[in-house]
Amino acid sequence: MKFIRVDMRGKTIRTEEVPEPYRGLGGRGLTSIMINTEVPPTCDPLGPENKLVFATGVLSGTPLVNTSRISVGAKSPLTGGIKESNAGGTIAAALGRLGIAAVVVEGQPPEGDLSILRIDEKGDASLAPAGEFKGMRTYDLVENLLETYGKKTSVACIGPAGENRLKLASVQTSDIDGRPCRAAGRGGLGAVMGSKGLKALVVDQGGKLGDAIADPEAFKEASKVVARVIREHPMAGGMMPALGTAGLVAPVNSLGAFPSYNARKGVLEGWEKISGEAMAEMIQKRGGKTTHMGCAQCIVHCSNEFVDEKGGYVTSSLEYETIWSMGGMTGVTDLDTIARLDHLCDDIGVDTMSTGVAVAVAMDAGYKPFGDAEAVLSLVEEIGQATDFGRTLGNGPAEVGRHFGHDRVPVVKNQSIAAYDPRAMLGNGVTYATCPMGADHTAGNLVGEYLAQKLDPLSKEGQVETSRNLQVGIAAIDCTGMCFMAAVALTEGEGAEAFLKAMNARMGTELTPEDIPAMGVRVLKAEKEFNRKAGFTKEDDRLPRFFYEEPLPPHNTVFNFSDEELDSALDF
Repeated sequence: MKFIRVDMRGKTIRTEEVPEPYRGLGGRGLTSIMINTEVPPTCDPLGPENKLVFATGVLSGTPLVNTSRISVGAKSPLTGGIKESNAGGTIAAALGRLGIAAVVVEGQPPEGDLSILRIDEKGDASLAPAGEFKGMRTYDLVENLLETYGKKTSVACIGPAGENRLKLASVQTSDIDGRPCRAAGRGGLGAVMGSKGLKALVVDQGGKLGDAIADPEAFKEASKVVARVIREHPMAGGMMPALGTAGLVAPVNSLGAFPSYNARKGVLEGWEKISGEAMAEMIQKRGGKTTHMGCAQCIVHCSNEFVDEKGGYVTSSLEYETIWSMGGMTGVTDLDTIARLDHLCDDIGVDTMSTGVAVAVAMDAGYKPFGDAEAVLSLVEEIGQATDFGRTLGNGPAEVGRHFGHDRVPVVKNQSIAAYDPRAMLGNGVTYATCPMGADHTAGNLVGEYLAQKLDPLSKEGQVETSRNLQVGIAAIDCTGMCFMAAVALTEGEGAEAFLKAMNARMGTELTPEDIPAMGVRVLKAEKEFNRKAGFTKEDDRLPRFFYEEPLPPHNTVFNFSDEELDSALDF
C-alpha cells in the first residue's frame, strides 16, 4: 500500500510506500495517529500546517462486503481538536483497489487558487485548475466531473460552504449512482479542504493495483460467513433494508429520548408523520425506492431514494439523524420539507446534524417560530448564499448562541449532540461528553443496548462501562473500512470470529480477539493526546449545564453523572 502526499503550495505530488510507523493502520486509526504525529496541535485548523487525510480502511478495496467507508481526518476548525469524519459511497473502494492507503493534502495555495486532484486507473495523481467550478454546488459539480472523467469515477468534494471555510462544511462523496449524497459531515473538514484550495478529489474506479491478499482462500471462506451473518442479523438484515436508519424515529420517541424543539422535550408532537414507516409508505406510493444500494459492496441496502409527488428525485438517503435535526429539533413534521433540506445541505456541503441544531438554537432564541418549514428552508439557503447570518449559521450552533446571547446550546466541544437526549439515554450522554471528537452519533451509541433491553436508559448502572466499551469497539471498526450498520452483526460469536479471520487473511497477521479492542484503545489514546496538547482539559469533557439542571419531559429526568464518573470513562 502507498501514500500520495500532495503539497498544495508548491503543487507537487509524491508517492511513497506506507512508512513503518503507519503500517497495519487504516481508516480512523491512520488519520488520528497521523494527525497526532504530523500536525502541530496548536496550529490554525485553516492554516498551512494542518493536514487533510483521506484514509481507506485496511479491508477497503477487497471483495469483503460493506467495507467502503472512507475516513477523513484533520484538526477540526469546529472543535479545535482532532477529528475523523466517516463517509460511505464508492471512493474508499476505488482508492483501495489502487493500493492507496491514504491521500495526504498538505500546505496551502495562494488565496483564491482552486484545484482538482485526479487519480487515474494506474494510480497516478495530478492536479488540475478548478477555477471554472468556483462556488459551484456539489450536484452540478459532480455531474460536470463525471462528464469529464467518466461515469466510473468516484468523487469527494466540497460545495460553497467549504470554499467559504464555514465550520459546518462537509466533504461530500458520490454514491453508486454518482450523486454527492454521502457526507463526511462532522467537524467542518470541508472547510479544511477549502483552505487547501481543493475543490474535489476524483478517483478512477477501475484500479487493480491493490495489495495482494495474504491468504486468498481463507479470506474467501471468512468473507462468506461475514456476509451470511450480516444478512441473518435482525437489524442489519431486517430493519435496515426495510426502513433504513429512519426506523429509529418511533422507538426513540417511545423512550422519550428524541430531542425536540432545541432539546426542550423528549417527544416530538406529530413524530408519526416523519417516522420510518411513514416515509416508506410515502416513497412506495410515489414510486421511489425504500431499499437502495448507495455504497460500494453493500448488502445491507439501508439507503433509500426519496421522490416528490411526481416521482422526481429529491434526495438519497434520508437518514434518521437528518430527520431528527431538521424535523425534531426545529419542530417540522413534513417529510417533503425535510427531504428538501437534506438535498440542500448536501448541495451546499454542510453537516445536516449541526445545521439543524444551529437553526433550532436560533428558533429557541426567538428568531423564528418552531415548526415554520419555510423559515428553515430559507435559513439553510442563507448558508449557501453566504449572507451575514448564513455565515453565522454555517459556523455552528455555538456561534448562533453567541450571536443571540442564548445559552441553551446543545453542543460538546462546539459540536452538536446527536438524536438521543442524554437525560433519557444516560450512556449516550457519557459518550457525548467524553468522545475526543465532540458529541458524536457513532463513536459510542448505546441505542442498540436500550432497544434490546440490555440496559436501562434511565439508570446510571452500567452506562460508563458500556459507553467505554462501545467507544473502543467503534474506534477499532473505523480502522477497517467496515460500515457500522454491518458491524453490529459482527460483535460476537460466529460473526466476530469470521471477521477476525478475514482481517488476518487480508494482512497475513495473527491477531487475537484481544487485539481488536487494543487497536481501539490505541486510537483513542492518540486522539486524547492530541487534544491535550491542543489545550483541552477535563472541563471540555462535560455536557452543557442545562442537561444537568433542566428536567426533560416526559420522564422529567436530568443527566446526573459526576465529573469524576465522566473522567473515568476513557481513563486508559
